[in-house]
Amino acid sequence: MKDFKTIPVEEQLAHIRRGSVEIIREEELVEKLKRAQKTGKPLRVKAGFDPTAPDLHVGHTVLIRKMKHFQDLGHTAIFLIGDFTGLIGDPSGRSATRKQLTKEQVLENAETYKLQIFKILDPDKTVIDFNSRWLMALGSDGFIRLAAKYTVARILEREDFSNRLKNQLPIAMHEILYPIVQGYDSVALEADVELGGTDQKVNLLVGRDLQREYGQESQIVLTMPLLEGLDGVQKMSKSLGNYIGINEDPKDQFGKVMSISDELMFRYYELLTEIPLAEIQTLRREMASGKRHPMEIKGDLAVRIITDYHGADAANAAREEFNRIFTKREIPEDIETKEISLGSGPMRLSKLMASVNLAPSVTEAQRLIESGAVHMNDQRITDVKAEISAPGEYFFKVGKRRFLRLLVHGGEQGAG
Repeated sequence: MKDFKTIPVEEQLAHIRRGSVEIIREEELVEKLKRAQKTGKPLRVKAGFDPTAPDLHVGHTVLIRKMKHFQDLGHTAIFLIGDFTGLIGDPSGRSATRKQLTKEQVLENAETYKLQIFKILDPDKTVIDFNSRWLMALGSDGFIRLAAKYTVARILEREDFSNRLKNQLPIAMHEILYPIVQGYDSVALEADVELGGTDQKVNLLVGRDLQREYGQESQIVLTMPLLEGLDGVQKMSKSLGNYIGINEDPKDQFGKVMSISDELMFRYYELLTEIPLAEIQTLRREMASGKRHPMEIKGDLAVRIITDYHGADAANAAREEFNRIFTKREIPEDIETKEISLGSGPMRLSKLMASVNLAPSVTEAQRLIESGAVHMNDQRITDVKAEISAPGEYFFKVGKRRFLRLLVHGGEQGAG
């Protein structure tokens, strides 16, 4: 894109609005954009990430992509790693106190973040900062002065806190400090704009308030939607298992994208790609009219997502592999192989599945068999009492994406 000094403000706004839920306040953003053009000084656009887990998933990239939009317009993106706030734990949306991480865990996770974000952001136009830089320097007296800038009543207005009070659940003092500490980040960075998910709105507004308290112009708050996970219902989350990890194997990423609903596919197109909205509407019409099959459109989406993190060759190879397995119903080329011994006699299939990690337990193996999710040598197995009694080569498919070639021996050879 061109530079922000030459792009009309309305054009910049259209790019910034894409996928956004709320801009507080848009008229203030317009003034900031006009001033940036006049002075030639880019806006400082901040987004904070607490490194509470080592890997990012595509739900996190909704926010990172919005940072990239500002970068494309010529503004400065500040990727703030909350190594200090990560020690506290963000209470947003929590019904219980979050487990605190050690400093070592936080720093280790932060390093992996730095490697992952540059798959989207331009490293030459990105400022990476750590909020321990100014928060550690505050000292105990500085913290008390900071805390004096905000009232307990305002903090307890938060829905997650008020719900806990209502249900007589504990709220720890460090959690009450969290939004104030996060808000102070905006003061320290002199942020013009702060980005966050809709669940962060209260925290971001604290930043606006604190900037005024410190004599600064208030930042613009821009909230982005929380991306639904593969189930199309819950927010994408590692703990719920409904996520697509940035660093996951391309074949796993492709299979996961292909598992989402047709309706969710278009939301992913809007939030996880740069395709113009008019083209997305065209895809909707082509699917509705039968001109294009949903699986073809979904496959294109999967290729776009994988290309961002692994490159076009890996994306196309994942598509070919998916089509070979699921369209032509062939076995993967690099299928995992294990060996096992029958020992003294036949082995119940459910026990065998647990022993070679096709299921986490015998009980879960039985459930998978009963649900029709288990195929052996291209035959669906539904009898939980099924056994393997003869040596030989067996091919297993469990669910849509788990394959195993099993060499069964009659002697004393263990699983490997």
